[in-house]
Amino acid sequence: MSAESPLPPVVSAFLDAANARDTAAWLRTFAPDGAVDDWGRVFTGYEAVRGWSDAEFIGARVTLDVTEVSTGPGDEDVTVLAQVGGDGFNGPSHFTFTVREGLIGLMRITA
Repeated sequence: MSAESPLPPVVSAFLDAANARDTAAWLRTFAPDGAVDDWGRVFTGYEAVRGWSDAEFIGARVTLDVTEVSTGPGDEDVTVLAQVGGDGFNGPSHFTFTVREGLIGLMRITA
């Protein structure tokens, strides 16, 4: 997938919900056992993911400006490079999404 290619619908929904600060819509993009790996800290399941987001993502008024999109080998993972803004971390980060059955199984944040 190139930067011009569309994102999987669930990743687009994730980004739209995050930028709209819509926690309910954002959580619906995750599988029930979905996880966030935030620089090595892993939060699994809706309750843990929501707690992380309330403190460090949507609760920190995150904004995500996508600058690049790529896929991993075999197009199994989608990586979005985004400029992050808000009241928490600010700067570029890679968000790698593992999508299964139309939902996010894992979202990993790295440099």
